Parts: sequence; C-alpha cells; structure tokens
Amino acid sequence: MNSAQPQTQGAVTEIRDGLELGEFLRWGRELHHQGRYEDAARAFELILGMDADNQEALIGRNRAVRRSVPRWHWEMLHDEERAELYDRAIRQAVAAAPGAMVLDIGAGSGLLAMMAARAGARDVVACEGQPSVAETAARVVRVAGYDDAVRVVSKMSTRMTVPGDLPRRADLLVTEIVDCGLLGEGILGTIAHAREHLLAPDATIMPSRGRIIAQLIESEPLHRKNHVGKLYGFDLAPFNRLSTLEYFDSRLSKHEHRTLSEPMTVFEFDFYTADARPQRTELTVRPTAAGTMHAVAFWFEMELLPGIVVDNAPEHDSHWKQAIQCLPLPLHVQPDLPVSLVAAHDGECVRFEVESEEVVA
Repeated sequence: MNSAQPQTQGAVTEIRDGLELGEFLRWGRELHHQGRYEDAARAFELILGMDADNQEALIGRNRAVRRSVPRWHWEMLHDEERAELYDRAIRQAVAAAPGAMVLDIGAGSGLLAMMAARAGARDVVACEGQPSVAETAARVVRVAGYDDAVRVVSKMSTRMTVPGDLPRRADLLVTEIVDCGLLGEGILGTIAHAREHLLAPDATIMPSRGRIIAQLIESEPLHRKNHVGKLYGFDLAPFNRLSTLEYFDSRLSKHEHRTLSEPMTVFEFDFYTADARPQRTELTVRPTAAGTMHAVAFWFEMELLPGIVVDNAPEHDSHWKQAIQCLPLPLHVQPDLPVSLVAAHDGECVRFEVESEEVVA
C-alpha cells in the first residue's frame, strides 16, 4: 500500500476478511509519524468500523486525535462563568429576534449552538474547521436532541458560502474564537469575512466589542519559564535563541510576582467594524513601584451584549489564563522614569517592545 497516497477503496472488505489488518495498522502509524494526524485518525476509524474493540486501533486513533484536538477544550467546557455569561447573552439575543438564523463560528463541542436552540432558535448552523471535532459535535447535538434545529458544517467559516452552506445570511453571529491574548485564533479576520459574506446587514454580532489590557510585571519565576543562563557549571544561554519571542499563556496568580504599573488599555475593537489590518500604538507608562520588569502581562475583556462581559483578568479563574510576554532582558524601572511601551498586532498576535536604558546586567 502506498502510504503517500493511501487507497481506501476496498479497505473495509479487506479488514472484514482479516487479510490486511496489520497493513492498515502500519498505514495508520506511518501517517501519524508523518504528522498527518487527521488521515491517521481516519485510517484507524476504518479498522474500528469492523472491529470496534481493536486496542491498537483505539489507541492509535486517540493518539492522532490528541495531536489535533487541544486539551483546553475540556477546561473551557468546565468554565462555568464563561458558559453562564454566553448563555445569558444568547437567550437575550434570541428572545429579541425569535426567527433569527444563528451562525456559530468555531463551534467546538456545539455548546453555544445548542444554547441558541434551547433559547428558541430554530435555524442554527454551527461551523467547525477541525474535522474530528466537527464530527463529534454533530454526535453531541444529536444525542442532546437538537439536531432538528442545529446543523454542523465541517468547514472553516472563511470557506462557507450562501446559499451553499447557509440557506440565507445569518441574523445572529455567536463566536468564541479567542485565545488568552484575544486575537490569536483570528477573530478579527474571521468576523470581518463573516460581515461581508455570511451575515445580514443588521445582524447581531456576539461578542460586539473587545479590548486588551496590559500591566508591567516583576516575576523571576515567569522569566525562568522563557530564559536560562548559567546552570550546573555550564552556560546554557545560547538555548535562549529558541525561547518564545511573543506571548505564552500562564496563570499569573500561580507565580510569585509584583505589579509595577496600573492596568492600561492597549487596543479596543468594535467587531461591527474592525478588520485584521495591523495596528501599532505607543504608550508612556509611569511605573507605580521601583523594581525589575521581567514581563508584560495582558488579558482581554469581551462585551457579548451591553452589560454582559467576559474576561480573563488575573483575579478571575478563567480557563483562558493570561498572556505573558517576557522581555529579552529584565529592566530596572522606577516611578520617576516613565517607560516607553510599544504595542503592535498583525491581526492575530499582540507583541510589546519596551524602550529603556535601565537594563539589568
């Protein structure tokens, strides 16, 4: 069997006859090793279709799925505050427009789409670009008894069309394609595309607004998550060429730290008009205490509807955690010396640069 172009015709018959089981298992493992995790999962699914208890295929499929389905899905589903706020906003929006067609972008498990159906929406299209997740969402919807109102489309929203995937333009957009830094899953470009191609002119967009808030941080433990120096008698600093230049997620409260400034709004977005064009802003920050600045911590606030706000601020136990960008070199800061902070985003990622002469040796 040619693993580069696997042939599935006749595969089920071969597996049923028990003649090629070992070959199909090897095919699945080879696809996995090539990084073709979706194809690997499908290969193992072929085997499980005929032999549901085959342990090698069960484990192989699970390993492939784990590579393509992030673990944060489960933590997100247990984020009760986030779910309750979205549920309240969805109920309010559906009640205001009972006949609305709802589009859920980045449906994941299908939770938000089912919330819309439970609130009374009769036409809900849930699009999910990850095939394994989309297939599972369809099962979740069916088991929950909402498949008469919710249709799952296994496709990126930017490839959807009207009337091909949507019978008409949607009246309500519900989405949560955000990471800890708000922009990392492409919310700006995705909503801009939806406004142009998938939504009615007067559609309700949820979330409607968002803003990014940042703060200067002193934290040697956070610095060590992204930098190394002399240890165990060796200079390991050259390894820092592989460190993260942008942000990573971490729960600020879990690390010893001091805040060195007040929180400040860096960017604000109106999702009814915003697009993914890069932005840059220069801020003058006056430190509130003297110390060593190791990082900029930032987070977001999203207004779903007026008065209903979701955020991942450090004081909240959100599944999103906070975004942390470590400085290449720590900086001395003090209240009488303002810090020049440059914030920029390329439509998907926020990055900070700090200008100062007070570098820690």
